[in-house]
Amino acid sequence: MEDDLASEEDTLLLSEKLFHDAAKRNDTASMVELIKRGVDVKAKNNVDRTALHWAAGAGHEQAVRLLLEHEAGVNDEDSCFSAHEDQLAHRKPEEQLFGMSALLLSAWFGHLRVLQVLVNAGAKTNCVNKNGHNLLHCAAQRGHLRLMKFIVEDLEDVWLDKKDKMGRTALHLAAEKGQLEVVEFLLGLGSSHSIKDKEKNIALHLAAMNGHADVLQKFLEVGVDLDDKNAEGMTSLHLAAEGGHNDCIHLLLEAGCEVNAQTQKKMTCLHYAALNGYVDMAKTLLGAGILTDALNYQNASAMHIAVLRNYPAIVKLLIDAECDLDVPDNRRQSPLHIAAEHGRQDIAELILMAGVNLKLTDKQGKTSLDVAARGNHISLADMIIKADRFYKWEKDHWGQPEGESLTFKQDHRLETQHIRSVLWRLATKYLKANEWKKLAHYWKFTEAHIRAIEHQWTGTKSYREHGHRMLLIWLHGTIMARENPIKGLYEGLVSIGRSDLAESIRKQANAESPASPRRCSAM
Repeated sequence: MEDDLASEEDTLLLSEKLFHDAAKRNDTASMVELIKRGVDVKAKNNVDRTALHWAAGAGHEQAVRLLLEHEAGVNDEDSCFSAHEDQLAHRKPEEQLFGMSALLLSAWFGHLRVLQVLVNAGAKTNCVNKNGHNLLHCAAQRGHLRLMKFIVEDLEDVWLDKKDKMGRTALHLAAEKGQLEVVEFLLGLGSSHSIKDKEKNIALHLAAMNGHADVLQKFLEVGVDLDDKNAEGMTSLHLAAEGGHNDCIHLLLEAGCEVNAQTQKKMTCLHYAALNGYVDMAKTLLGAGILTDALNYQNASAMHIAVLRNYPAIVKLLIDAECDLDVPDNRRQSPLHIAAEHGRQDIAELILMAGVNLKLTDKQGKTSLDVAARGNHISLADMIIKADRFYKWEKDHWGQPEGESLTFKQDHRLETQHIRSVLWRLATKYLKANEWKKLAHYWKFTEAHIRAIEHQWTGTKSYREHGHRMLLIWLHGTIMARENPIKGLYEGLVSIGRSDLAESIRKQANAESPASPRRCSAM
């Protein structure tokens, strides 16, 4: 059989491909047979892998010894990610390419006996891969403690704190990967926990960033600078918060980490909790006394971020913590402006219930009502008008009536169904084009309220929807004030010269039985 290429994508001959596969399986019998037939023991595939790489990575001592006996290249390296990167992204870990020698692969996968065989065969022990990882780096991040002990105790010129290309030591990598036993081993040997990598991270930062609470606890026990900042001004507390690691947050706060520290972008941990919707973390931070109204580089508070990211539970927490709901960001938008812009009704309800300044304007001079109307967020615009009218009534009457459950959302209750039906028929069948506005003025709707309602356009008959919306908003205020809506409607219609409609509604109401809630006993 002719020895052709194994495939169009490969540089190996068919016999060489069989040889590599045999090395992967530790099939020394097949390897010997192929060697007798003259196979190239040093043959490399399209990414420079040799049979020795495969055997060493798999921990096949017999195959490794056989290859070394036939002068396999003990220090050959496979390819780094470069032209092959797109094709290699899908590969399994054992197939990934980092410029690895057989010795580094044995350290990466924790094959101590193979590593010893390779060292005895003259493998360079100071080799590094494309990331600058040496034997200790490889073993440390993978948690191969026995192999690390051999490296430290039996190999010469081993530098515990040697840095890789990112400036990270073996301790950094062990902390990043959560290898507690390795961290304890390295610290016991005197490895420095204060060394900074190129991003100014110490090992503590990497443990917190990746949520390794047990490793974090170890660093706290040996004594580290809790508030040390990396290149972005982030402490370990910021990194734990960004990653959502609440157990690490608890540990760091109990150890005395500064809860109100800000990054270079002036972010606090509460900003990160709001950014990702971490409710439990927000509770923890608020319990630790974090400032609710700290502003980041965009002048955004945690509340601004929670509204923008649509996390009502965080918004509720911050409101309960008495945050400032009127603080403007760099666009001079309040949290309610943001809710109005994005049509966030549930969040708007929470904010409106808490009470805010509805006269605040953004950089374009728009109130939150203007923003809601411009975005065609009709229900939300109506909620803001209801709130505005309620705030005025509340101010004039010294508080909310007892027994009323405050809400600014649409009313779907059974007990108001009849009056809502009356208002619908009134607006869509009987009121003329401008009469709803006359009623609105009589009931002290402001020009801003009327403009916001009129912003909705559904065609030449838009006034019907406008009138219906206005009447429902008015009904909300009437109910909250515990006034008789039929009486108020009668008086309003009379005031605009529609006594015919007023009398019709009065007669219908009085036709009901005396006990009916539809009856207007005052008329």
